[in-house]
Amino acid sequence: MKRSIRLTIAAALTAALFAVQMTYAAQPRVSASAPVILAGQEMMEEGAPDTVQQVAEEEYQSQQQEPEQEYQSGTRYIDPNKPMAALTFDDGPWPAVGNRIMDCLAQYGGKATFFLVGDRVATYKSEVQRMVSEGHEVANHSMNHKYFHKLSASEIQEQVVKCNDAIEEACGVRPQILRLPGGNRNPTVLANTHMPMIQWNIDTLDWKTKNADQTVEAVLSRIQDGDIVLMHELYSQSGDAALRIIEELHNRGFQMVTVSEMAEAKGYTMQPGQLYSSFK
Repeated sequence: MKRSIRLTIAAALTAALFAVQMTYAAQPRVSASAPVILAGQEMMEEGAPDTVQQVAEEEYQSQQQEPEQEYQSGTRYIDPNKPMAALTFDDGPWPAVGNRIMDCLAQYGGKATFFLVGDRVATYKSEVQRMVSEGHEVANHSMNHKYFHKLSASEIQEQVVKCNDAIEEACGVRPQILRLPGGNRNPTVLANTHMPMIQWNIDTLDWKTKNADQTVEAVLSRIQDGDIVLMHELYSQSGDAALRIIEELHNRGFQMVTVSEMAEAKGYTMQPGQLYSSFK
């Protein structure tokens, strides 16, 4: 948009120069010693450009020298120089809460990441489809919410693959990231998910307190650029808190982005088998 505005200004200034030149050509000849001031021409301060053409040229050079600072994600733009945070919601889908969250995010131009439990997806397929259609990220939270550190290698792989299959069947998108149930892991877990694993650095404990005020305070008292916030989609109090958090983050100038959007905007390439708790 900045480029298009500058090009429009340059075109207008060039047209103005042409008009000035035509007006000057139409003026009667006067002696070389007589000052000539055309109608509408104003004296410029010292150091200002001498001609309209110079203004246009300087504007063009400025446009060429100023780098683009916005990262394009799909059809929206993310500025890596402005603060951003990833709001994440586990254990869904659950339309009674999830749809309220998405309504609020739509109002403020935000996106979130929903870590879904595979055996719930088919029942609430329309909500999952809405997540995708509105640009949110659907992600893997296991098929049956089993704790991976208690499973064998083959059982871990089965939980991951079946959840990915269920989500893809519901909405046509296969998840690219995973959150471990409870965040629990050991070397067997790390070696067998075959996906980037997303942790968090702000834990609201909303599942424990079920208190909207405490959840809001847990986020707004600590939130910084690059943070990943853990909340849950199952509780009405979490939905109440999310609405307040989203509005306040917007007021503070935060961009609310998906995990994958933030990783890319911050210059990270997420790798299978690796853990990520923030992107600073």
